[in-house]
Amino acid sequence: MGSDYAIGVAAQQTGEIMSELSSSEISALHDALDDEYQAWATYDQVIADFGEVMPFINIRDAEARHIEALSVLFHAYGLPLPENTWPGRVPRFGSVREACEAGVVAEVANAALYERLLAATRRPDILTVFQRLQEASQQRHLPAFRRCVERGGEGGGRGHRRRHREGRA
Repeated sequence: MGSDYAIGVAAQQTGEIMSELSSSEISALHDALDDEYQAWATYDQVIADFGEVMPFINIRDAEARHIEALSVLFHAYGLPLPENTWPGRVPRFGSVREACEAGVVAEVANAALYERLLAATRRPDILTVFQRLQEASQQRHLPAFRRCVERGGEGGGRGHRRRHREGRA
């Protein structure tokens, strides 16, 4: 998803007087950011434990872009950006396959999370970012983790360069 889109959306609003966010919108932004922080920390831990393995290197990079996109919204609405408290607090796995299985479970749960978060706002900028994060999760991350499980945790498939060149999240 490139955070450039979120930056563009936020930039479009700088000339407008933005109304205050509701408590449910603030909560939704915090929940989305916390989920992305947790995912980034989990995938970073997998890389620390097993090396630069696919699909974790790609998806960790995507999670960083997702965090950046949400950070733009926090800034646009004048919200303080919470720190990522997840590093060191995420599960560790006995194998890459176990980590990929957990990735499948997490990305399935992510779909339900974003359905709830999308219902919390009508603001086009927030909706667009939430929809794109959900899309990245369901259309790219979930299939990548499923392929990893099918291969028994072995690398392969689409490489980091190809995804990076295509600008995929």
